[in-house]
Amino acid sequence: MIAIVERVHRAEVSVDGESVGKCGRGYMIALGVDVDDTEADARTLIDKILKLRIFRDAEGKLNLSIRDVGGEILVISNFTLLANCYRGTRPDYSRAAPREVSEPLYKFFIDEINARGVHAEHGMFGARMSVDMLMDGPVIIPLDSHNLPRK
Repeated sequence: MIAIVERVHRAEVSVDGESVGKCGRGYMIALGVDVDDTEADARTLIDKILKLRIFRDAEGKLNLSIRDVGGEILVISNFTLLANCYRGTRPDYSRAAPREVSEPLYKFFIDEINARGVHAEHGMFGARMSVDMLMDGPVIIPLDSHNLPRK
């Protein structure tokens, strides 16, 4: 499972011109699900994301987590994060999980963040979405559950 965590002042996602999810100060997360991913991958990513210390403290150091600042999260599904561009110029998406695998894991990811006490909203799975965000930094952290330690 791949997550691109972007620190934002605010973010909002729309489908057909209508807002479907938003967050204030916090993270906009683009989430891609691999064919081999499980709920354990989601938990591994969430553990790391909620503990990341990428907000500034009183001395200006990146030392605070999203919980420390009372932040919110907006999660957007994005199969293109699984693109393989090794050959040619047309990306290969064969590692992206099919909808019947990825959609339940996407929903689990969002529900698990909310269950851990951080407010998370989301886009519309499989829809063509427009994202409006005001980045903070910019701070952009790519995470791959397969490259993180497991509990």
